Amino acid sequence: MEDYRTLRGTGTGEYEEKHSRFIALAAFVDTEEKALAVLEQVRAANRTARHNVYAYCLRKDSRVRYSDDGEPAKTAGLPVLEAIQHAGLTDVIVVVTRYFGGILLGTGGLVRAYTSAAKAALENATIVTIRSCVTGQVTVDYSLYERAALLIGQSGAQMEEPVFADRVTLVFTMPEGTEGLLVTALGELTRGKDPVTISQPQYLPFEEK
Repeated sequence: MEDYRTLRGTGTGEYEEKHSRFIALAAFVDTEEKALAVLEQVRAANRTARHNVYAYCLRKDSRVRYSDDGEPAKTAGLPVLEAIQHAGLTDVIVVVTRYFGGILLGTGGLVRAYTSAAKAALENATIVTIRSCVTGQVTVDYSLYERAALLIGQSGAQMEEPVFADRVTLVFTMPEGTEGLLVTALGELTRGKDPVTISQPQYLPFEEK
């Protein structure tokens, strides 16, 4: 399986033009059923809205769908889909709810509004890369804790909350194949007294910094 970029949780964004409000929700979904469930939730929460435009991209079967939901063809759903694709994301749905302000926006105005709302929601979401990662663990004396934590942080690894007991246990996750230098540095710090254990690789979300 290749690495891919998606969202963790949801993100929201809003754009307003000529009194029309465009409210966007971006969410992680990995099946069509989940995508449609998000769409129905948005529709239920915005029953008085004029349009609930959506687009989603799924890894499974490379499925892509979008709907203009009554807006002129290719002025709404397609721009939302392109916002997802330009961000390089998959397993994502974006729903943009429009509350009509009474003034027609024209084709260009609609494309701009739906694109802007979708991009805002995606930018406000947490983007993660699902990639082959390893999890490491080391237990050190309190005197070495801060230096060990600094080494882990400088390596680009994601560190969990330390476990403080008689000694301090540090657990970290990083992309497979990047752990060598950190393992060496931790070994030098502890003079080989505290072994670093590394798990088998597994696909995990790795948050972009």
